[in-house]
Amino acid sequence: MTARTIAVVTAGLSQPSSTRLLADRLAEATRAALGPETTVEVIELRDVAVDVTNNMLTGFPSPRLREAIDTVTRADGLIAVTPVFTASYSGLFKSFFDVLDKEALDGKPVLLAATGGTERHSLVLDFALRPLFAYLRATPVATGVYAASSDWGSVAATGALQQRVERAAGELAALVSAAPESVAEPEFASVPFEQLLSGGV
Repeated sequence: MTARTIAVVTAGLSQPSSTRLLADRLAEATRAALGPETTVEVIELRDVAVDVTNNMLTGFPSPRLREAIDTVTRADGLIAVTPVFTASYSGLFKSFFDVLDKEALDGKPVLLAATGGTERHSLVLDFALRPLFAYLRATPVATGVYAASSDWGSVAATGALQQRVERAAGELAALVSAAPESVAEPEFASVPFEQLLSGGV
């Protein structure tokens, strides 16, 4: 089996963060489903928050943000986890996906997840996250995972929540395994001079 890479984007702002905790559980379950040779690369958006804002103002990513964007673009699958702010994804989470190239997530399998204070925000997966990634032409897995505060430190953390985590991770692993391996295009790929003269790219 080909070794695969999973990018994890987590938009938690605090440390420790329940959003990061959920992201780690999803990543570990996905690695277990895909095999131990799977590489997991985690992007904490709080670490590149200023870079994301500067990119929106100038149109150019910093080296650190460029690395994060490339990690997401070349990954075979993506786990995207956001805290719920004002009944939707966080502004930082949305801003990061706003600075990606329009084709960066074309057909990429994505596992959607969110954390929030109460269960009443769980529909954020279907009314906010799923439309966003459909617009980006990604391929979200059928099962999204939402974790409320009550899910942590209770039997749900090892019972119902873990069952949702493992089901969603299995769905992501199946899509990643069935897809061709991602090949990143070199940023400054050269085009033969004859091809430029003929107008081809």
